Amino acid sequence: IYHPKGALLRQVLEAFEKREHLRRGYHIVMGPTLLKTELWQRSGHFDHYRENMYFTEIDDQSYGIKPMNCLSHMLIYKSKLRSYRDLPLRLFELGTVHRHEKSGVLHGLLRVRQFTQDDAHILCTPEQLHQEIKDIIDFVIEVMGMFGFTYEMEISTRPEKSIGSDADWDRATSALMAALQDKGIPYQICAGEGAFYGPKIDVKLHDALDRRWQCATIQCDFTLPERFDLTYIGPDGGKHRPVMVHRVILGAIERFMGVLIEHYAGAFPVWLAPVQAILVTVTDRQLDFARSIQQKLQVAGMRVELDQRNEKLGFKIREAQLQKVPYMLVVGDREVEAGGIRPRLRDGRQLELMTSEDFVGLVEQECREATGGRVGLGIV
Repeated sequence: IYHPKGALLRQVLEAFEKREHLRRGYHIVMGPTLLKTELWQRSGHFDHYRENMYFTEIDDQSYGIKPMNCLSHMLIYKSKLRSYRDLPLRLFELGTVHRHEKSGVLHGLLRVRQFTQDDAHILCTPEQLHQEIKDIIDFVIEVMGMFGFTYEMEISTRPEKSIGSDADWDRATSALMAALQDKGIPYQICAGEGAFYGPKIDVKLHDALDRRWQCATIQCDFTLPERFDLTYIGPDGGKHRPVMVHRVILGAIERFMGVLIEHYAGAFPVWLAPVQAILVTVTDRQLDFARSIQQKLQVAGMRVELDQRNEKLGFKIREAQLQKVPYMLVVGDREVEAGGIRPRLRDGRQLELMTSEDFVGLVEQECREATGGRVGLGIV
């Protein structure tokens, strides 16, 4: 259950994700939660992943509740004839999935049965594969740098229970290794820890307490395109088989939120904070002026609240600091008379009196600088 600030934090993350994928040439798609069981049998999930899935039956038809988004994306690809000129095709979905986890391993936001992945599947030619993997690695590095995470990378190889030929597994594993080597990124091998349909690069984040969390994953798959008979028409006019790359950047949004909360200890950077500023009045006399300032800031795209309780100013400021709101905007008689606000940072620093327009410019600049120009005010 998401309370207002948690839900708003999630909306900020999801809006950021959509913008970043669109500017990198991804198409946003959506797939159903229920898919017929025969599709899961065809993909190999029924034989190799069934214990992690939920099933239901409607009118004598068996359905699997999706634990992954790849089947829908393959059906979208297969919905029409594809040419080599259409590739690479990058399909992105903030897809909610369900996986059966034992109750003993469930843990807050960090391990849940229902979660949303920033899931994408890239269908490309074998010749495009190397560059696509490198581009995903760059995407991961950029985003992790924005959030201030250090990380390490691992390659997980073929598990005992798997599908596909030895040749396909060797090609997929070699493609992942070559991309990391070309980027000059060191990696470790985790033998037997790959997905049942292909090897993967796992990105392990280090949080502020130096704990390791798996979030981003890049999987190379020659097998499922074969099982679903995915093809494209090549320059020679013949049919060819695409390669599919499964990837997530943040991973499970719920887990990433849990890691972020602990990483920042709740003191989110201003672009990410669910409440960017809070107006605190000295007395009720300033309420009308404070409401007018709140409206101006909201119109400018700022996430701002007004503390209109009949409490002492020091008490309101302490509460806002405990909530780790980036800016407290003090409004007393002098501010009303001058027609401005006096921002105070959560670390206790006090800024000079300024207009609401100047404050909007200040916060906009701070957001842009923290995100390399990607995010300003009004993301949600």
